[in-house]
Amino acid sequence: MKKIRDLMIMLIDWFYKPFQRLISIQTFRYGACGGANSAFDILLYFIFYHYLLGEKILHLGFIAISAHIASFLLVFPITFTTGFILGKFITFSDSELRGRIQLLRYGITVGGSILLNYIFLKLFVEYCHFFPTVSKMLTTVVVVTYSYFMQKYYSFKVAGNIA
Repeated sequence: MKKIRDLMIMLIDWFYKPFQRLISIQTFRYGACGGANSAFDILLYFIFYHYLLGEKILHLGFIAISAHIASFLLVFPITFTTGFILGKFITFSDSELRGRIQLLRYGITVGGSILLNYIFLKLFVEYCHFFPTVSKMLTTVVVVTYSYFMQKYYSFKVAGNIA
């Protein structure tokens, strides 16, 4: 695991060189990890929406969930896990908080992300009539911005950071 982590950090840091005067290494690592996790999220969302659910409402007997919301709910646990691992071990590895505290705080932060995802997916798909995958991409921009600040100053807080 440590070798994979070190290799990922080395690779991300190699691409950082042209940007080092513009942004901090932590922000660049967050962008790289978040970008990779977001691309993974969108890819899974596309697959789940089009192929797993076949663009159809998911009927569970006691509730029916639209395909665009069901896809989000099914993909979420996967990208929650990958996002936490990347945040903890790549982006915010200097946090002194215990792992379980980080996980709890990350979960709270992600709760806000879920709410934002739900609101913006509903808005873009049902009221603006955008395609679901495009809506997911736009929603991701909003959620990533929120997420970065919450993770930096709350979930993976380092002594000296405001919060």
